Amino acid sequence: MRFGILAAGNIAHSMAEAVSGIEKIEKYAVASRDISRAEEFAEKWDFEKAYGSYEELAEDSEVELIYVASPHSHHYEHAKLCLEHGKHVLVEKAFTVNAAQAEELMKLSKEKGVLLTEAIWTRYMPSRKMMNDLIESGAIGTVSSMTANLGFPLKSVPRMARPELAGGALLDLGVYSITMALMLFRERITDVISAAVFSPEGVDWMNSVTLTFADGKMAVLNSNMTARTDCRAIVNGDRGYMEIRGINNPREILVFDCDGNLKEHYPVPEQINGYEYEVLACIRAIEEGRLECEEMPHSETLRVMRLMDRIRGQWGFRLPCE
Repeated sequence: MRFGILAAGNIAHSMAEAVSGIEKIEKYAVASRDISRAEEFAEKWDFEKAYGSYEELAEDSEVELIYVASPHSHHYEHAKLCLEHGKHVLVEKAFTVNAAQAEELMKLSKEKGVLLTEAIWTRYMPSRKMMNDLIESGAIGTVSSMTANLGFPLKSVPRMARPELAGGALLDLGVYSITMALMLFRERITDVISAAVFSPEGVDWMNSVTLTFADGKMAVLNSNMTARTDCRAIVNGDRGYMEIRGINNPREILVFDCDGNLKEHYPVPEQINGYEYEVLACIRAIEEGRLECEEMPHSETLRVMRLMDRIRGQWGFRLPCE
């Protein structure tokens, strides 16, 4: 499958590393608004073509699947460009800035008959099934609550700090803690309580979100772009607890008893860098003629986007690109 990358920033390099190890992928084209940057990227990762505009990539009839790696603020615009040219599209998380944009893109993908899915890698990893299987097996008994956090000192990174690039902790980091909660707790959300601390530029530096579910479970979630946190999730049951180390890219899963004694240790399978799973899912879906990936269906992307809209609404936080 001929693969294209739209935007040649840091995350695009991670994707290039991943697809370099996938036999079914032909590293075909990369596009940047700076042709020299695209050429350097293509040379480094052995892509056949380099383009100095995103339009050229979308118009290339040979490209089949495009990965959108631009800032959050431009996901809607760039995914729409690719869809309008009949390309299958994998959009980096957060999928869009809000649910309305997501709904428009999903409608367009159906009209064009092409795949559209969100590159939230945690959803595609083998560790997802491992976690759910452990809970369903009763390894920690009856589960009632969980916590999850993700934090890195990123407040000086332009795409995180600038409102016009849809910066802030929620869309970039909070989406992972939310994703972890919604992967493990599947009932309807009945209540949302949240708070945030804002930067002088007006984006959320850190936030806290408490979700209550229809079955009585509760999830307390944090994201922070000013500090390094332990990046763990803890799932609590009446027979012990489960610890997930590295909630965006889980490294290992630990099961403890009620006295805090380690009972079981589950390392996750070896991987290239974790990005490969979402690409492999796209290939499977396209080969089967599906317009969404079962690992992250459109309904789940919309569930996450609507929840983040609701959270930002509680803060009165609206982005310039909305």
